[in-house]
Amino acid sequence: MAPPRVPLTELAGLFLRLGITAFGGPAAHIAMMRDEVVDRRRWLTDREFLDLVAATNLIPGPNSTELAIHLGYRHGGIPGLLVAGVSFIVPAALIVGSIAWGYARYGDTPQVGWLMYGIGPVVIAIVAQAIVKLSVSAVRGVALGLIGGTVLVLSILGVNELLLLAAGAIVGLALAMGPRAGAVASAALTAAAAGAGQVAAQAAAAATSELPFTLTRLTLFFAKVGSVLFGSGYVLLAFLRADLVERWGWLTDQQLIDAITVGQVTPGPVFTTATFIGYLLGGWGGAALATAAIFAPGFVFVALSQPLIPKLRASRLLSGLLDGVVVASLGLMGSVAWALARTAVVDLPTAAITAAATGLLLWKRPNSTWLILAGAAAGWLLQGG
Repeated sequence: MAPPRVPLTELAGLFLRLGITAFGGPAAHIAMMRDEVVDRRRWLTDREFLDLVAATNLIPGPNSTELAIHLGYRHGGIPGLLVAGVSFIVPAALIVGSIAWGYARYGDTPQVGWLMYGIGPVVIAIVAQAIVKLSVSAVRGVALGLIGGTVLVLSILGVNELLLLAAGAIVGLALAMGPRAGAVASAALTAAAAGAGQVAAQAAAAATSELPFTLTRLTLFFAKVGSVLFGSGYVLLAFLRADLVERWGWLTDQQLIDAITVGQVTPGPVFTTATFIGYLLGGWGGAALATAAIFAPGFVFVALSQPLIPKLRASRLLSGLLDGVVVASLGLMGSVAWALARTAVVDLPTAAITAAATGLLLWKRPNSTWLILAGAAAGWLLQGG
């Protein structure tokens, strides 16, 4: 069946709202999008949604933003792709740009610890519910369950996520070839992934060489980042530090840490860190160019990759590969949820907020946006008031 066409105004309204309220990083954003497009609007089934999640993991760039772009493209073609992506990015970029303006003017970032104190536990409940629901559709058999569980454990132990996605893809392909091939591939790749996690070494830092700042260099640098970077905001931190701090001396370590922090605690894409850095280095023009440059490759990658998904599903072997990526992606989401829980649930009040949010999700199934706002209010009452 062809996916339903959705009015561009509806796509814009949905992703503008998510861009303003989607706190908590990519895993939380994906969970909120699933709530909207699978449970509430029924635009997709869980399996169709998971195929798009898997596709975002196979291309570089910000995962949750590319998922928004995928959803816009699937339900509105190229115009929908542009509307959904821009609507999700712009509110976050404007918020981050405004904070960067205050930072440049006053030399500090806002004190918003109370905000994440209340929102963090709610995010845990939202992500956990999404993982459970998606797993019901994705884990069709013991073998796929073992792939997801193995990826979860190895990711918690620190194995590189790209290696784990590749392992999931290869094991899924082998399972489609037959149980014996799947068992052999699974054992070999689990051992290889564990070994790689122990011996992974950092690349040697490039020699420091001061490079004069220009808006053209800024734009080309962030276009390169958006074209080649896989991984989380912490991977982004290492990537940016190598050039902007160590090689070129455009930023101090503290400025870079502040930029990453603002990208993490504000709603919407973490890659709006580029907006903050662009403003510090080049004012509003720099902010606009850096933002456009880091996100633009994702629009191209989505437009090129989405038409391939039905072809993958039509092939038995390639469908197995996609199944492996899907369950590996769920394992990675579980690892992120575990890491978030360890930092968000820190005392009795945050544990109570998590329990209350979980209970509401199971009982009333409220819109996750309202839960996020309720968490922010609870954080303000407990710490900010």
